[in-house]
Amino acid sequence: MKKSIYLYLGFVLVCSTSACDPHGWQDDPDLDNKLQTNIEQGLTSSLQFEGDSLEVFTLKERMAHYKVPGLSIAIVKNGAILWAKGYGIADTKTDSFVDEQTLFQAASISKPIAALAALKLVEEGKIDLDMDINQYLTSWKVPESKFTQSEKVTLRRLLTHTAGMTVHGFPGYAQTDTFPDDVAVLNGNGNTGRIFVDTIPGAINRYSGGGYTVIERVVEDLSGQDFTAYLKNNVLEPLDMNRSTYQQPLGDDWTNVSAAYNGKGERYPGGWHNYPEQAAAGLWTTPSDLAKYIIAIQETLQGNTNPVLSRSMIQQMLTPHLGGQGLGPAVRNSGDSLTFSHRGKNAGFTNNMTAWAYRDEGIIVMTSADQGKGLIQEIERAASEVMGWDLSPSRVETTIELSEEEMVNRVGTYELKARDFQVNLQLEDGRMVIIDPSSGDKYPLRALDELRVIDIVDGDIFTFEKHPDGSIASMTQGERYRFEKID
Repeated sequence: MKKSIYLYLGFVLVCSTSACDPHGWQDDPDLDNKLQTNIEQGLTSSLQFEGDSLEVFTLKERMAHYKVPGLSIAIVKNGAILWAKGYGIADTKTDSFVDEQTLFQAASISKPIAALAALKLVEEGKIDLDMDINQYLTSWKVPESKFTQSEKVTLRRLLTHTAGMTVHGFPGYAQTDTFPDDVAVLNGNGNTGRIFVDTIPGAINRYSGGGYTVIERVVEDLSGQDFTAYLKNNVLEPLDMNRSTYQQPLGDDWTNVSAAYNGKGERYPGGWHNYPEQAAAGLWTTPSDLAKYIIAIQETLQGNTNPVLSRSMIQQMLTPHLGGQGLGPAVRNSGDSLTFSHRGKNAGFTNNMTAWAYRDEGIIVMTSADQGKGLIQEIERAASEVMGWDLSPSRVETTIELSEEEMVNRVGTYELKARDFQVNLQLEDGRMVIIDPSSGDKYPLRALDELRVIDIVDGDIFTFEKHPDGSIASMTQGERYRFEKID
């Protein structure tokens, strides 16, 4: 078991039960302290091996492991923020620390918040969920094609990623890049392709940030307001999300902002990327502000007045469509187990938000790193152990020992010819290791059986194929990437 001192200058407690909930918790008055202890001292890997002793880590150790400089957490219970805390460095350039008020890019969690604006326009009678979206667009039109002859792009389909629109996501623009407007992005004059329909609307669920950029135009065209201003006045301020903005690029009046960091823990030039695709990726916010969104949804379902949408509209929003997608958030399970959630990934930011619609509970974790996903899962699992949730359970694998001859047989250089990319498989201290020569990163392997090994860092499975003489011909990562053995 690994243990270390976890409290250091960059770890700042910003909210406790007494500060966040003046009423206290009748079920367990020490729940927030238990959460804090388990998250800071009780993290475990998402990948466990049968027969191994459970290795427990501190949060500080795992932040270093995943190269996550800073993160922020908020947990909801009984209609309030039970516990919230910031950890680590917000910006290595200014030596500032993360606290509860530190802004992170929400990335794709921008979408369910932006969806509230579109649904508000529906409730106001300005747009129908199921009518041709081109009836409402004035500044830009969805290009007509053979795919739109019988079925049309509608707001419902855009919100549920079933409109057949192209462009999955957006890389953003560095501070030195020319910053296009969203119409230029839609026309393919930014750093992504043209956004259009390439399959029959309503036929499949396929994630499309491009579709949410169309929604951005719908909101502006129907409201006559700038997207940033409309969201501020009609969604963010009514929900008391005062540490949130869709402003892109972010203005100097917004302070206490986290920088973005790549997979090596290096700060992105200029601090972060900018996103003209505001509805899809442009929200700056905090976990505590996203908690207010969660609480508003939960309270509305209980019959309380929502400052943005009616209970009926919230119920429609949480009705699953193709692929379990609601009108904005992803929707899973049913009854008391119904959850609404969304993940977020921008350059240098990785986040997750999950809430139970009828159990008044939820968790938001935001990180300032490209490699934050694994850490988020470990935090969710630690919180689940205290809260009685089932988020991010560990995956348990059974392994075998290969003979030295079998391991030596696998040693060599493997090439992914389609991408002109090579990796080396070597033995280190009697164990197989894949080494990426371009980065120097190492991925230790364990054998699942005679032909399959697992990367114990990322959990990827590699399957070997042999020549008739028993020598290794190739290894395939997952079911997609075939690396041929070239020496």
